Amino acid sequence: MMKNYQKYSKQYFAPSGVTMDWTKKDSIEKPPIWCSVDLRDGNQALIIPMSLEEKLEFFKLLCKVGFKEIEIGFPAASETEYEFCRTLIENNLIPDDVTIQVLTQSREHIIAKTFEAIDGAKHAVVHLYNSTSVAQREQVFRKSKEEIINIAKFGANLCNEYKARAKGKVTFEYSPESFTGTEPEFALEICNEVIDIWKPTPDNKVIINLPVTVSHSMPHVYANQVEYMSKNLNCRENVIISLHPHNDRGCAVADSEMGLLAGGDRIEGTLFGNGERTGNVDIITLALNMYSQGIDPGLDFSNLPAITEVYEKVTRMHVYERQPYSGQLVFAAFSGSHQDAIAKGMKFREGEEKIWNVPYLPIDPTDVGRVYEADVIRINSQSGKGGIGYILETQFKHVLPPKMREAFGYHVKSISDHEHRELQPKEVYDIFIRDFVNVNAPIYVEKAIYTDKEDGIEAECTIKYNGVSYVRVSKGNGRLDAVSNAIKDVIGIDYIFDSYQEHDLEGKSSSKASSYVSIKLNDKAYYGAGIDSDIIVSSVKALVSAVNIMLSK
Repeated sequence: MMKNYQKYSKQYFAPSGVTMDWTKKDSIEKPPIWCSVDLRDGNQALIIPMSLEEKLEFFKLLCKVGFKEIEIGFPAASETEYEFCRTLIENNLIPDDVTIQVLTQSREHIIAKTFEAIDGAKHAVVHLYNSTSVAQREQVFRKSKEEIINIAKFGANLCNEYKARAKGKVTFEYSPESFTGTEPEFALEICNEVIDIWKPTPDNKVIINLPVTVSHSMPHVYANQVEYMSKNLNCRENVIISLHPHNDRGCAVADSEMGLLAGGDRIEGTLFGNGERTGNVDIITLALNMYSQGIDPGLDFSNLPAITEVYEKVTRMHVYERQPYSGQLVFAAFSGSHQDAIAKGMKFREGEEKIWNVPYLPIDPTDVGRVYEADVIRINSQSGKGGIGYILETQFKHVLPPKMREAFGYHVKSISDHEHRELQPKEVYDIFIRDFVNVNAPIYVEKAIYTDKEDGIEAECTIKYNGVSYVRVSKGNGRLDAVSNAIKDVIGIDYIFDSYQEHDLEGKSSSKASSYVSIKLNDKAYYGAGIDSDIIVSSVKALVSAVNIMLSK
């Protein structure tokens, strides 16, 4: 039992009069307007904020991914922020179709510095905010509702004055910071006061941002707050409702998805969810959730490994291995049953385009720059025959018979368990070659001469066993059977020749052949493989391998 739970209570306000019509929708039908706040909100949450050069590299990455709106900083907050904004503008580094966004408090000298920073930008969003929650009003500012409204109105009017003198296009955004801890009626009142000052038009819309500055409630409560605002804001047709969820309760993605259903038009978030405390909404997760439902998110995450590399370098943050879609292990299957299902699912898709429905894989890993063999099937002591067989087949062209695949799978799992580590695909292949292929001791067929007879095939074999050479002539219903009978005679063990299978390794007649043989002794099966450019020789080598494995047990 947790102590002190009595000191906590609800800090949110559920709006009245909502219909929750948004719950009748089962999916998001189109992507929102995306705004990356990595360079402001994400940057201010870093232990070591990005340098100018690092911010420039990240900005270029965000443009390449396809963001059309990028919050680049709080230019009045520090010289680095200001210099970054000026560098982008003066060096013409902002693509014509990209709008930069800058943050400002509702204070005159900060607004003045902000407009100075964006001078010369073709299009900029000036993002004005002030805190509105009960906790902020009572504890931090010690001001009444009317005084808080006046702060917002003061800033909104000043923004109008500076906009009138600006050279480029300026769009306004207002955030009632700590919205989720604000009474809905008061949040609506202050936002409408700002809207009335800015007077949005179809060609000059205003962004009203509803931030989950601190997550207090379950996602449906936030969605109801969004619905309330969407249905009651002034000039709604000329207002873009933006959502800015933080992740304190681990609900930022759910807040965003439900908020979009409830009337949101725009999302502010970060790559991989970096942000203060538990972070912002992870735009990659949100976008690829849409992608997995057949919706083009309008952002290009087709090379997540490259995006991750840049992100980790400039932020000094690490993308968690289980981060949705982008973590190193999110497509990895160690479990034998999962590996078997994935392998069969992939086999089912061969040669025909189908809607993606592979077990355990919500999207095709190759669509985000991952590789099946390296990322999906991972080998350790929990792995199964299906996954291990899949590795051999897809990467090294060895198609083992089902029973041999099972035996080899147990062998590999035993090695992984003993060494207590994951095995890489090349290690799996090396184990196969070392322990199952062309095993030539203690017995080895040095030479075999075949003669067709009326009652079968005769084989004259020179066989070395424990360093001693023997010559035996034996008959069988085929070459391999004849050699097998010769081997039985030399070793004095009457095993059963059980099965044989072969294929070429490169899909062409000139390639090497790989053969697989199983033999049985006292109902226990032993398996061997042989590789040679001659199919007959490879089959004999497979038989000899199986016999040697039997003799070693």
